Amino acid sequence: MSSFNKAILMGNLTRDPEVRFTQSNQAVVKFSLALNRRYKKQDGTWTEATDFIDVTMFGKRGEAFGKYHKKGDSAFVEGELRQDTWEDKNTGQKRQKLYVVANAWEFVKGEKGSSSSSGGASASDTNPFDPYGDFPE
Repeated sequence: MSSFNKAILMGNLTRDPEVRFTQSNQAVVKFSLALNRRYKKQDGTWTEATDFIDVTMFGKRGEAFGKYHKKGDSAFVEGELRQDTWEDKNTGQKRQKLYVVANAWEFVKGEKGSSSSSGGASASDTNPFDPYGDFPE
């Protein structure tokens, strides 16, 4: 049976992106997105909730993301779901975490901040690089 794994998210960064490098000098960028949703409760009233999704991005795309984004900025990312599993050292229980590994991103104009001056513009419209293509060295 075939499988399909694609995640498309748009939200606001909950913290500045954390940029680290492996021993082979590959960037590993971690950040979290707050995704707001609105739904109707059983009694008919509308309420809002926020989900917090951890995102990891690798390589030059991640470096560029970390350079141009900060806490509160809106961001659009595309990637796939991954799940880590491990055993808790203190309790011995199995633990797991679901997160997104992003492989593309775009600038968006949002309520709390913006990395772009024009709404919905892609990075290639506002910067010298294209998040879907190659980056300058």
